[in-house]
Amino acid sequence: MIVQKIHKKRVLSMEKPNKKTKKRVLFLCTHNSARSQIAESLMNSLYGNAYAASSAGVHPTQVNPYAVEVMKKLGIDLSSHSSKHINIFQHEQFDFIVTLCDNARETCPFFPGKTVLHQSFEDPSTFHGNAEETLAVFQQVRDQIKEWLERTFAEE
Repeated sequence: MIVQKIHKKRVLSMEKPNKKTKKRVLFLCTHNSARSQIAESLMNSLYGNAYAASSAGVHPTQVNPYAVEVMKKLGIDLSSHSSKHINIFQHEQFDFIVTLCDNARETCPFFPGKTVLHQSFEDPSTFHGNAEETLAVFQQVRDQIKEWLERTFAEE
């Protein structure tokens, strides 16, 4: 009887061979502290049913607290995220490689991907102002990234 139940489960899983697998996306920027972290989390939140996003940096540092704060306002928690070096993904395959700054585009080693995209966004981490002004710049960049993702990936 146990064998029949296991067999039935196998048959059920074999009856769904057309189940679409998620396309993999790697977002790259210099420090993997703001733009690529924001893009990864937005992509997984907006299009997680079709895409699996990751992010990395060519010179990773740490996730910027302002990036955590602006994503929290959208109900997305980055508090457990960490900056990652692009080398940890060197042996993985991606459907899309997306560079989010000119520095990453110029210094990024080759990553095999079916599609390579580039869209440069201002680095909000370089802004100098008070906390309220800095948060506003991070929100602006977050919103620009969100709009770009919606234009670029909504039709995929």
